[in-house]
Amino acid sequence: MGSRGLGRSVNPDIDSERKASSFDVEKLVNFLDGGADRTRIRRAVERIINSDPIFSQENQYFLTRTERYEAAVKGAVHLWRKIKELGWTNDGPEVYFALRTVGRELAFGIHNGVFIPTIIGLGTDAQIAKWVPLAKDYQIIGTYAQTELGHGTNVRGLETTATFDSSSQDFILNSPQVSSIKWWPGDLSRSANHAIVLAQLYTKGVCHGMHAFIVQIRSLVDHSVLPGIKVGDIGPKMAFEQVDNGYLMMQNVHIPRENMLSRHSMVTSDGSYIHQGSDKINYISMVFTRVRMLSFELLPALSKACVIAIRYSVVRRQSELKPGEKEAKILDYQVQQQKLLPLLATVFAFHFMASSLEAFCKQVNSQIQTKGNISSLPELHALSAGLKALLSGTCSAGVETCRRACGGHGYSMFSGLPSLYARAVASCTYEGENTVMFLQTARFLMKCLARVDCGQPLPQSVSYLSEPFSLHCSAKEKTDFLKPLLYAEAYKHRAQRLIKDSGNKLQSLLQSGVEQYVAWNITSVQLARTAIAHCHYVVVKNFVETVEGLQLDPEIQQVINRLCDLYALTGILSDAGDFLYDGYMSGKQMDLVSASQLDLLSLIRKDAVSIVDAFDYPDQQLNSAIGKYDGYAYQCLFEWAQKDPSNTKVNLAYEKYLKPHFQSAQSKL
Repeated sequence: MGSRGLGRSVNPDIDSERKASSFDVEKLVNFLDGGADRTRIRRAVERIINSDPIFSQENQYFLTRTERYEAAVKGAVHLWRKIKELGWTNDGPEVYFALRTVGRELAFGIHNGVFIPTIIGLGTDAQIAKWVPLAKDYQIIGTYAQTELGHGTNVRGLETTATFDSSSQDFILNSPQVSSIKWWPGDLSRSANHAIVLAQLYTKGVCHGMHAFIVQIRSLVDHSVLPGIKVGDIGPKMAFEQVDNGYLMMQNVHIPRENMLSRHSMVTSDGSYIHQGSDKINYISMVFTRVRMLSFELLPALSKACVIAIRYSVVRRQSELKPGEKEAKILDYQVQQQKLLPLLATVFAFHFMASSLEAFCKQVNSQIQTKGNISSLPELHALSAGLKALLSGTCSAGVETCRRACGGHGYSMFSGLPSLYARAVASCTYEGENTVMFLQTARFLMKCLARVDCGQPLPQSVSYLSEPFSLHCSAKEKTDFLKPLLYAEAYKHRAQRLIKDSGNKLQSLLQSGVEQYVAWNITSVQLARTAIAHCHYVVVKNFVETVEGLQLDPEIQQVINRLCDLYALTGILSDAGDFLYDGYMSGKQMDLVSASQLDLLSLIRKDAVSIVDAFDYPDQQLNSAIGKYDGYAYQCLFEWAQKDPSNTKVNLAYEKYLKPHFQSAQSKL
């Protein structure tokens, strides 16, 4: 572990925490990585990346938007060359770890993460053979143009059109009005020369809904914008300064018929539309992107924030806990533990959930690609939508909690926390606005509830709807709430009740003559809460089942058991009203939950630094003055502040506006 913080000695305040650890940190590192071999490979990749000056994040906080973008492009091209030189394969662990190490500061995230996978998912074998090798070798750079000024999450409402002209054998793409201008695609404004454009397909005067088309937008010779295309940058954003998010407007842009991605539907030369499978298949890229962002965007943001805040909380001393003694480490205060340690438990809950969802995603993708079987796609869509909303909302709020827990220094960009927050909070709207995502999950739940009433089988994630409905929590002592089956049952009860209550309200409204869309709208607040309860239960149940299946050293098993308990009990306290509402739990039982949760905080606090050390982030990845492995937060803040270019530049504001006032004061002093 010493290699994670090279340079100087270690702050005694953080060193004492590590020496008091109850478990072998390296074993937990190996477990989280998926084995000691993967740890070895990851660290080897990180050493290569972090020793390369091209990937250095030093002085990143002083760079302009243009400088950040140029560094991101330089880094992406350099990494591609490095991958080829080292013989790393795209499906190997080295590429995965390299992207995890520098991914958030690389260009072409949409190109690699969405453009190429969409062609593979929706293209024919011939289209894949033509486009994918070009894209992988950066001979073309692509983006994914779905969101418009007027429509984002409601993909069915997209206004861009692609009309087939049988005389020219072309599709003609148009942005018919201002609201139909594509807005937000990454890699678009400066880098991309091609785009996958999502548009409403028209043939013979009939609209066949949304389909994907490959459109060239810039010349491969001189990068000039092609006729009929208007493209540019959408301007400054809250974060992602290195990403060239852009707009795209098309006026009578012709593309060949073979540029429509046609694995599942095609247009013949006479304009006939041939459809294979479900319309839902066109949304699969979006679903897979949601699943990937859990591991690549959300978990790293919250886990890094926890590392920074917890390390800082053992080197920051504030006030006397006991009168007359040395100022206390702020992590010794129960209120600080209450802020940070449940977030640490949340990282583990979401880590296991993301792994399970990725496995399910691979299973569904295999079924689709090999057998054309999309029967599990609705369940995957509902899970990915709801979990994306739950995780992004929780992670962004959690990063902000970590930032505030670091006091004034958390407000400094040097802490690394503002950058993490600004990135995490963006995920609450991209790939689907969270409230709409919860409502999509709720729609699936209502369909499943109807299947229960008809005695039909249910998908695995909602099979609990047909299980018995328990009426009361059986807990009598605070230790009862450390029994996973007991608190998992409480979450199941809450989800069952809310789903059934929502279904009953909808049915009652419909039976009273209210139209379907009106009934849905006036039940939507309750439906969104219902989806949250379902997703929360899925995460708790997955955490419990994962922990039960582990075979680890007793010390590590104990730590993870405690984190599982803490995550579940914190959720019950946060949503106490839901558990108290119908008398399932009593006020006295809620007091027992609180007492048990506070006991867990004091136990986990002893291992908090060792747990975050097990995330094994090198200092270069954290890029935080207050979260460094050595714990010398103040020294690093001062060192970094002295590097600010403004400290050595001429103060023009002084010369222009202040100098006359100051000089006139000389005779008066």
